[in-house]
Amino acid sequence: MKDATRAEPVLVDDALLRQWPLPMPAAEGDKEERGKVLVIAGSREIAGAAILSGMGVLRAGAGKLAIATAESVAPLLAQAMPEARVIGLPETEDGDLAGAAAADRIGSIIGRYGALLIGPGMQNEEAICDFVAELMPHMDGRPMLLDASAMSVVRGQGDGERPARVSRFDSPVLLTPHAGEMAHLTGADKQEVLDDPVNAAMQAARRWNAVVALKGAVTHIAAPDGRLWRHEGGNVGLATSGSGDTLAGIITGLMARGAPLEQACAWGVALHARAGERLCQRLGPLGYLAREILDEIPALMHALRPQ
Repeated sequence: MKDATRAEPVLVDDALLRQWPLPMPAAEGDKEERGKVLVIAGSREIAGAAILSGMGVLRAGAGKLAIATAESVAPLLAQAMPEARVIGLPETEDGDLAGAAAADRIGSIIGRYGALLIGPGMQNEEAICDFVAELMPHMDGRPMLLDASAMSVVRGQGDGERPARVSRFDSPVLLTPHAGEMAHLTGADKQEVLDDPVNAAMQAARRWNAVVALKGAVTHIAAPDGRLWRHEGGNVGLATSGSGDTLAGIITGLMARGAPLEQACAWGVALHARAGERLCQRLGPLGYLAREILDEIPALMHALRPQ
């Protein structure tokens, strides 16, 4: 049953985006003014996720990028992303970040960055949740997006045997689950999430003090204060390996430029979907690559500027 007290979602379309313009640097502004991002992503087997999310940050207009990843793949990333500073972190035997040891090394430099993205390409959920929990005291309210396994820091374990490492964030962060991930995080049945995605997003946002983007063919965005947005668009070609990494990077790049979490999320989702639509028109609905999505982003941002 629909909650009669909840707000109607605002449709994220071209008209809304033009009325909600992104922060722009001054004409004489430098890369510092455009924002500095730290992406903590990748593992020995999925190093490409850090590359795709890092590229997304820069395509969205952020000025400076650092990528922190497992030590074994840091040299590869430094070659693949010459635009970024690359930081190697202690890793587990299977090539994921080594929880508290990695957090100790990265905690001392977080203050240099205006926005953080944590999670793409990380496989060991236990290790990454230990890492995120150790990192939280260093955040000082910075804009942060938790993606993939990093979101599980809010998840309790084993029928209450162990509480969530973070039951509620002191300052709002952004979480970007699809329906399956939302079910995993909350303990709900996936079909329950699909049957009422607005309520699922809204309840999670209030529970965790987070902006929650429940991704799908229709993406629902909920803020902790009850505000809601809905985006419709994109195509089946966006359901491809690495696509979520590009979206996370785009959103984080917009956060670094000064967009609030909900604005960065709404714009990022819309730009990502429109990029897929452009590629569909040019290449067909299936077979375009996640990395190709990113090439479309600067022109789309420019086209959606206020008229």
